[in-house]
Amino acid sequence: MPASDNPFYTALALILGMDSDLIDIVVLSLQVSLVAVLIASALALPVGAALALWRFPGRNGLIVVLNALMGLPPVVAGLCVYLLLSRAGPLGSFGLLFTPSAMVIAQVILVFPIIAALTRQQVEALHHEYAEQLRSLGLTQLRMMPTLL
Repeated sequence: MPASDNPFYTALALILGMDSDLIDIVVLSLQVSLVAVLIASALALPVGAALALWRFPGRNGLIVVLNALMGLPPVVAGLCVYLLLSRAGPLGSFGLLFTPSAMVIAQVILVFPIIAALTRQQVEALHHEYAEQLRSLGLTQLRMMPTLL
């Protein structure tokens, strides 16, 4: 079988040949993923910590929704972003459809619940372990948040 007929050999040739298009695609993917994780972390870390430290009406329901969203299929997230950003969608006037910004939005939707739920779990465990020490230092729940994060 010639090398051009085998997809494995073609892919290997592109990788080893440092194809410029392939390099551009890889760099864009890494940039989009990094930006999405940074944005999702900035939003989800305080949400997860707040869910761990404060008791309020609807908290358990919010935790259930957050845990359910961790299993959100990427196709569903992509379709939701598509519907929001398409010309007929509510955010269509921004012209973000099929741009790296749209990919960032979709990835933030996917990553946010994971980061928030894991943060809640870890901060809750740390709070149970260090609550007395933190209270002895005179820290309020709000002041405990950055320490526990």
